[in-house]
Amino acid sequence: MNTFTALADKTRREIVLIVAREGEVTVARICDNFDISPPAVSQHLKILKEAKVLKVSKMAQKRIYSIDRSAFNEMEDWLSEVKNLWNRRLDSLDQYLTNLKNEEDKK
Repeated sequence: MNTFTALADKTRREIVLIVAREGEVTVARICDNFDISPPAVSQHLKILKEAKVLKVSKMAQKRIYSIDRSAFNEMEDWLSEVKNLWNRRLDSLDQYLTNLKNEEDKK
């Protein structure tokens, strides 16, 4: 699953914020923050893990979730590309308007 698709769901975004705030979080601790069933939270965690937004490690019987930076790096790269495209378009528009103004001033 794509990172943006995984983060399109509000519950999954809230889970990511919890993990980001706390660093490493058990499934039980994540479940404490929601009024949905533990299996539903597990489904959300599975999607976030598959999208490489979260990573999981095992400590005895506990599963500990933490942020997986690779997905965020990928999103940041994509957002930078879009931002650069828009900046170039705005620069072109600015240049066009400046040229148009200069032509008007010459008249």
